[in-house]
Amino acid sequence: MTIPVGLSTASVYPGGVEETFALAQDLGYDGVEVMVLRDPDSQDAIRLRHLREEFGVPVLAIHAPTLLLTQGVWGKDPWDKIDRSTELAHAVGADVVVVHPPFRWQRGYAEHFVGAIAERERLDGMRLAVENMFPWRARTSKRERTMQAYLPGWDPLEQDYRSVTLDLSHTATAGLDRHAALAMADELFPRLAHLHLADGTNTFMDDHMVPGRGDQPCAEVLQMLAAQRFTGSVVVEVNTRKMSGVGRRTALAESLAFARTHLDGAALAPARELDVPEDS
Repeated sequence: MTIPVGLSTASVYPGGVEETFALAQDLGYDGVEVMVLRDPDSQDAIRLRHLREEFGVPVLAIHAPTLLLTQGVWGKDPWDKIDRSTELAHAVGADVVVVHPPFRWQRGYAEHFVGAIAERERLDGMRLAVENMFPWRARTSKRERTMQAYLPGWDPLEQDYRSVTLDLSHTATAGLDRHAALAMADELFPRLAHLHLADGTNTFMDDHMVPGRGDQPCAEVLQMLAAQRFTGSVVVEVNTRKMSGVGRRTALAESLAFARTHLDGAALAPARELDVPEDS
């Protein structure tokens, strides 16, 4: 069984959706994840189907506009954003919608979030994969301050979500070392629908580095997914916005090679041989 490796439009930003499809085809990715932004192409099912057919690259997932920078996309109602993302996913053949947990100031939305996500999954069949986030951190001259920015929380291990997206840059920003991040992946595996492949370090910045350049267990998580016969997708979500065109292409090719190397190398390995902490 081959686990598909996709390319997120976020990895090509500020380049657009068409550029993402073109790079995915040229570099040999298995699909794309479309993050819904102000870019009209990211919101238009007809346009996305056209790009899918033109480049021969499927849409693996839709990322709902529930980020801080997309608060104004598709209006102010967060449930409407999720429902429209689900409709878009169905229309383009994707089987996962990536969702962030509510911000702490969205108390009405957060109050019934876990139950309402579960009910939508039950009624619609689309996997609404809630992503792990992190405490917001800032440094002053005297100390580091943290704020719990999400409700009911940033850690999906604490909630009864049926479907989860694991982001390995977010585990770094949350302060998890490689052993803790691997333990999180192992515990989440029965509910894991989607992986955002990126690396990071323990800083307050959400780095989204090319896998292998940070301190997170990117290789070990990929090996675990292959050994456990993961049925979801792995999507490269790295930050290339300050890179040249050549630099971006190189980073995305390196990320794909990293993913394929560690997925293929562990595809037949039994799970017990992986370096998962005993107390995970």
